[in-house]
Amino acid sequence: MIILLCGLSGAGKTTLAGCVKNRLSGSEISIEVIDADEYRQKLFTDLQYSKEDRFENLRRLGFIASKFSNQGIVTIISAINPYDSIRRELAETYQQVKVVHVDCSLDVLKARDTKGLYKRAMLPDGHPQKLFNLTGINDPFEAPCKPHLHINTQNLTIAESADMFSSFIEYHYYMSQVKSIAC
Repeated sequence: MIILLCGLSGAGKTTLAGCVKNRLSGSEISIEVIDADEYRQKLFTDLQYSKEDRFENLRRLGFIASKFSNQGIVTIISAINPYDSIRRELAETYQQVKVVHVDCSLDVLKARDTKGLYKRAMLPDGHPQKLFNLTGINDPFEAPCKPHLHINTQNLTIAESADMFSSFIEYHYYMSQVKSIAC
């Protein structure tokens, strides 16, 4: 199973993925987390933040995730993943792709601003620190219309969000096991 966590910067995707991986580490469910920021910094330094580069980044992450998934490892891709068409493309390319929308209001994200990205994106044009192409501010985010799971981190604690996400993974993991036995 490949899980596409999508949502704006600061919504809690990476925190949630890491928490769930730790929670399920004692179970029979193996989990790998692919953090898009980490892969961009280490492996995909050739990519920028244009729409085309964002698509290419997700295609590469999807390919890597498929290798883990094919080995029975539930793979969580933690990425902003702002475009519906690339999410659909990944779902059509690979088996058992689930979309999980990690959601939070822009006002709360601006208040959290753990990386200082929103502050930089709001700077006036011409400012040397101005950040362009920040999803949700000056670049689009197409929220999934029908995600398999919607987690609003503004209204839920980390523990509640992790409970919801862990239960989702366990349910789909065990259902896929039942289906494979039935075949």
